[in-house]
Amino acid sequence: MNVLSVVGARPQFVKAAAVSQQLRGAHDELLVHTGQHYDPELSEVFFEELALPEPAFHLGVGSDSHATQTAEMMLELERIVDDESPDVVLVYGDTNSTLAAALVAAKSSTQLAHVEAGLRSYDWSMPEEVNRRLTDHCSDILFAPGQHAKETLAQEGISENVFVSGDVMYDTLVQISDRLHGTETGLDVPDEYVLATVHRAKNTDDRDRLESIIDAFSQLHVPVVFPAHPRTVTALQEYGLWDRATEAARVIDPVTYGQFITLVEDAVCVATDSGGVQKEAFYLDTPCVTLRETTEWVETVDAGWNTLVGAETSRIVDAVRTAVDPPAKPELYGNGNAAARIVEQLERSVH
Repeated sequence: MNVLSVVGARPQFVKAAAVSQQLRGAHDELLVHTGQHYDPELSEVFFEELALPEPAFHLGVGSDSHATQTAEMMLELERIVDDESPDVVLVYGDTNSTLAAALVAAKSSTQLAHVEAGLRSYDWSMPEEVNRRLTDHCSDILFAPGQHAKETLAQEGISENVFVSGDVMYDTLVQISDRLHGTETGLDVPDEYVLATVHRAKNTDDRDRLESIIDAFSQLHVPVVFPAHPRTVTALQEYGLWDRATEAARVIDPVTYGQFITLVEDAVCVATDSGGVQKEAFYLDTPCVTLRETTEWVETVDAGWNTLVGAETSRIVDAVRTAVDPPAKPELYGNGNAAARIVEQLERSVH
């Protein structure tokens, strides 16, 4: 089986690491890095740490408008698909890289497989919601992380070739947690802290929302450790909020995946607008406060381990202060063998 895997952003590197490890023993995989995350701290370092194979193709697209970025990816990906004739194009999640590869595959003779299918936030202002819906409706093979996602697909009329695989991010996290057990991050952080991440355009492109989030950090009862995404740093500086942010939180540069996982595990709470970090917090038994009004990971909210607060200062502060004693945790997204299930199903489905 010849597989063309397309990635472009940090969460996809984490997901692809697990599947590539399973694929490469018996199949041929070509990895395409679109360059959507172009900062070295958000890209190359993850390939090294996760032992991802060197990309066969690096498109170097970088940052631009959604239309321009997606179009440039499609032009390059179409050429690669035509030249390589893979049996299947494998995509992950909901980025512009995902959508670009999905549209190219859908207009070619190759099959398209989507890992993390069936997730919905029902917030159409999020580009990711558009990307994930369109990708699902283009896909030939769909891997849902849980039963809820499979049911969502059925409600949209997608019921064939849908498989509940579990979550591949959990596979990678289990592997790296075993390696990291007992090691230090090398970062100077307090004994008790809230870990914060803010990178969604809805928060970074709106000065009022970003200001409210920073104000909440300044009012929390424990220090805030804030690995700042390059986009967020730029926004804070442009809005004149940089000094307030550095007073409200310990702002640090982006960290490696291993460092980040250790920070999540040791935090008293996580405050984030990232879908992937919501799951990582859940897996590592750390309560999560989500700086959004909606989430695609609704099961974590239903389980009492995740609270949606948007960007309202008082709601953020109250949620962090009360997120100390979550209920017993259910098993939601498999037991760490999602990648093996995906590869086994691809072997049966791809023709």
